[in-house]
Amino acid sequence: MKIPRDVSSDKIVQLLKKYEYKITRQTGSHIRLTSNIKEMEHNITIPKQKGLR
Repeated sequence: MKIPRDVSSDKIVQLLKKYEYKITRQTGSHIRLTSNIKEMEHNITIPKQKGLR
């Protein structure tokens, strides 16, 4: 799935938190979110920027 480029990373994090994703770590300019879906761990990493390019 492609991430819309005109959406900030903060808005994406807020949206994913509604789907039970939690920030597990932030390394440099990237944020890792994790969720347990059907007892399987699912990770998403997004770049931390005002607007994605």
